[in-house]
Amino acid sequence: MERIDDLQYKGLKIIQNTDGFCFGIDSVLLTEFAKDMKKNSTIIDLGAGTGIIGLLLTKKVDAKKVIGVEIQKDIADMAKRSIELNNLQNTMQIINEDICSLNLEKYSFDYVVTNPPYKKIGTGLINKEDKQFIARHETTVTLDEWIKVSTRLLKDNGSLYMVHRPERLSEIIEILRKYRLEPKRIRFVYPKINKNANLVLIKAVKYANEFLKIEKPFIVYKEDGTYTDEILEIYKEGE
Repeated sequence: MERIDDLQYKGLKIIQNTDGFCFGIDSVLLTEFAKDMKKNSTIIDLGAGTGIIGLLLTKKVDAKKVIGVEIQKDIADMAKRSIELNNLQNTMQIINEDICSLNLEKYSFDYVVTNPPYKKIGTGLINKEDKQFIARHETTVTLDEWIKVSTRLLKDNGSLYMVHRPERLSEIIEILRKYRLEPKRIRFVYPKINKNANLVLIKAVKYANEFLKIEKPFIVYKEDGTYTDEILEIYKEGE
């Protein structure tokens, strides 16, 4: 069943289907991590899902153009309707395509942003008819291919922003460097202060020199289960 959710950021709303895949806090944190993007830039979101990342970035960084790429047609159509709902047709568009089949000009984007599938095929519970399975597993595109496409689309000195799982960090860094994307910022996300990190936010810059900054931890919940002040501040700034 479809519903319209308030993103609690500058009046933005999003259409989601409760029977399908709804966005998580990982996408929200990625847009916060990417706020150092320059204004009036061109951005492409690979694996856009319902369009949550692109919608938030249109307002957070005043983007000139945001293109979202989503392989699942019904989800892509939902994202298109969210764009219309927010009157963002002049700023944002959705392409229903496999990222490896994109017919876009090389080196044409200032930024690539992505919340890719976290799991390799063959891991976790498998239900190939499940939209969540497609969103969470590398069913059609491997992480290597995902990053290869990213560097092809980026301008020289352009940046890739990604959220992923910490257990795959060494693999991610190896692939990034394979395609001349140098990790520059990393921030680990912890559900609570006494828990292990369950997400990692990464910024890599095309053709950059080596210099990596590990930023302070991002703690989501206090011990009582309520949001930390930093999470609350994200929503407060969007009022």
